Amino acid sequence: MVRTLSPPTTFRADFTASLVVFLVALPLCVGVAVASGVPAELGLVTGIVGGLLTGLLPGSSLQVSGPAAGLTVLVYEAVAEFGLGSLGVIVLAAGLLQLLMGALRLGRLFRAISLSVVQGMLAGIGLVLVAGQLYALAGAKSRGSGPANLAGLPGLLAATTESTTGRLSLALGVGTVAVLVLWPKLPARARVLPAPLAAVGLATAAVAVLDLPVARVEVRGLLGVVDPPEVSGAALLTDLGAIATVLAFALIASAESLFSAAAVDRLHDGPRTHYDRELLAQGIGNTVCGLLGALPMTAVIVRSAANVQAGARTRAARVMHGLWLLLFAALLPAALGVIPLAALAAVLVHAGFKLLPLKSLRPLWRSHRGEVVVLVATAVAIVAVNLFEGVLIGLGLAVLKSAWETSAIHLEVSETPTGPIRVTVSGNATFLRLPRILDTLEALPGDRTVEVDLGAVRHLDHACRSALEDWALRHNRAGVAALAALPALEAPVAR
Repeated sequence: MVRTLSPPTTFRADFTASLVVFLVALPLCVGVAVASGVPAELGLVTGIVGGLLTGLLPGSSLQVSGPAAGLTVLVYEAVAEFGLGSLGVIVLAAGLLQLLMGALRLGRLFRAISLSVVQGMLAGIGLVLVAGQLYALAGAKSRGSGPANLAGLPGLLAATTESTTGRLSLALGVGTVAVLVLWPKLPARARVLPAPLAAVGLATAAVAVLDLPVARVEVRGLLGVVDPPEVSGAALLTDLGAIATVLAFALIASAESLFSAAAVDRLHDGPRTHYDRELLAQGIGNTVCGLLGALPMTAVIVRSAANVQAGARTRAARVMHGLWLLLFAALLPAALGVIPLAALAAVLVHAGFKLLPLKSLRPLWRSHRGEVVVLVATAVAIVAVNLFEGVLIGLGLAVLKSAWETSAIHLEVSETPTGPIRVTVSGNATFLRLPRILDTLEALPGDRTVEVDLGAVRHLDHACRSALEDWALRHNRAGVAALAALPALEAPVAR
């Protein structure tokens, strides 16, 4: 029996859920912006668009969009390379590309991406995010790239121990992480506020009461940070590096949003996500974010899960959460200026560690070792190179792994003292299995008659066919070779 809620009950549930999501989203919007190297208010702008605009659009009714930690590294690198003024152009182009993919009904295809690649992508992002935010945790400036940040950690530790401000900032950050870890273990009655807001609030109160000399968020005002891209900025899209960044924004944001939608659908029994419409909604949101010069948006599983768990019933909850963000940014912008950067860095360090699939690695290794190899290789490639190329490497490995597993082949050699040697081949004969096939055939006596039965072969690619024909020609010089049931080549079509 399906329980139907009355409109007043539904509104109360959505209203309460919207407040919870607002309290979760507020520190994350600000933290993601600061970690991305842009003004804190730009994170709120993206959160507002994600609520008020994307929240109204069809697709997924309960997932919430906004700036995500998963794109922090990519945004930071883009701003460092092309400048803050170019961010709007890149996000706008990525949004238009998402709209094109949605119009072509490509949303459902994202479900075909290997889960190991996705987990490896998130793990790589988490590692780079943690490595970069450890510098902010200690009140220092990161070195930029993932390898440089990792290599500089010993020096960061030494510099922090010698600096009073560094030690205070680190202690504040560690305390914030401790609150985030311990908060879910408290009794439900004590957990009135979401963990991120409680942790940042306690850190902010400690800085204010003890007057700690640590860095705080710089405030410029909502209107002061909105910077629409100029028409001349479109020239940036002729640069190959900028084009690669646009592709990375569009593909990774789309994948993260649609995977999030699949996860959110498992949390509730309401309407299922329409993937193509959700991709269009994300494209519209990112197009508007680009026009405002704000951060790119994705659907965020943390806020979406909070929305469902808080009892949201319709998309009104996520729209109202955008309204609360707008009111906060318009009426209380100065409140951002009292938040210590170390506390926001701690929130992102905690979020980065949660992206690492530590609990699932051991059981996955026992059942699917190849998947672990793809996962780890993707994460390492992202840390060593960059996000876009790392994901491409992971996808290539996943395709290669699937090709290897699906090209299973079986060779059976039987012979009699007087008759021919018979080799029965079954399965899929592809170039990946060619070394094994040739090793088996070339090990046979060269002066004997050999019959290779290909009747049970389901697929024979060009490389295997050519290799078998070449082997037969060589073997015929001293013995006799026959390729039984060799598929005939298709005759060319006459024009």
